[in-house]
Amino acid sequence: METEENSLKRELQRKAVHVTSLLIVAGYYILPKVVLLLIMTLFLILFLELEFVRIDLKLKLPLFHNLYRKKEEDRLSGNVFFLIGAIIAISVFSKEIAIAAILMTTFGDAAAALFGKRFGRIWIPKLKNRAVEGCMAEFVVDLLIGFLFLDSWPVILVMAGTATIVETVVDKMDDNLIIPVFAGFNAQIITYIIALGHLSLLA
Repeated sequence: METEENSLKRELQRKAVHVTSLLIVAGYYILPKVVLLLIMTLFLILFLELEFVRIDLKLKLPLFHNLYRKKEEDRLSGNVFFLIGAIIAISVFSKEIAIAAILMTTFGDAAAALFGKRFGRIWIPKLKNRAVEGCMAEFVVDLLIGFLFLDSWPVILVMAGTATIVETVVDKMDDNLIIPVFAGFNAQIITYIIALGHLSLLA
């Protein structure tokens, strides 16, 4: 039986891997968009090949084996879904929204998991392993990320709220894919609505 301390340690190890998303953000500022997407696609192919070895061939991957959750034993890991979500975000959304979506997926999700495990006292009814403290931590972190990269209050609130709600209610589906796609989409739609409103005022 895994103790609370070991569970927290494993979660910290998993989230440390996700911090590699900072490399994606840095690459977005340094490289042409098409080059970044090609590199990310290459890594996606490599990850899928590793997943084939792990899932279909049933071979344990050194160093990484202990990072997988039990529910990932026979299905694609969160890293694959995260990379797919990041590729979609960069391909479809504006640069600022894409970056915010990627960082909210990484650091908002980490805040929810770590604060929930460490400080969780009030658990949300009918939702598995979801603490109010974790949700609040994620929303605050997502707001801070929004303030850093976005300049519109409505967009920041919608994006942070969407990311927090998705992380809270999604269980069976992988939030590493759902958060950047849903949060980025809603933020992009709000951006277009605001822009149309400004145009109508000028007309």
